[in-house]
Amino acid sequence: MTTDASIRPMRPADAPRVAELATQLGYPSTSGDVMHRFAELAEYARAVALVAVDAADDVIGWIQVERTPSLAVSDAALIGGLVVDEAHRSARVGAALLEAGEHWAREHGARTMMVSSRVAREAAHRFYEREGYERLKTSHIFARELV
Repeated sequence: MTTDASIRPMRPADAPRVAELATQLGYPSTSGDVMHRFAELAEYARAVALVAVDAADDVIGWIQVERTPSLAVSDAALIGGLVVDEAHRSARVGAALLEAGEHWAREHGARTMMVSSRVAREAAHRFYEREGYERLKTSHIFARELV
């Protein structure tokens, strides 16, 4: 199945739909949350948020990619999130977003693209492997509220 989706940079008006998709991804978000995050991201020249849109310019997926300086890994870009609306999966929308994100990363000096994915997201793992990504390791992520 091929996609008729177009890829473009995210705009502030996309925030409500991006929030819905972030929630589908497992990160409950409001439009206000996404607007605030997008404003911060837009100020950071080493990151991009791209959206996939249908013929009516409705957002059906998004990807965030960033180049973060690191002492441990050089020339790498990180996927901060990638999600396609449930109704548009298996239509190559994710592959188109990934390709656009990789293009941006190469233009910004990356030689490697990295992504982490929850252990339970087996369909996502198959997607990345189908797209040529190699599973390197299994990790635990720890967090602490900084209140």
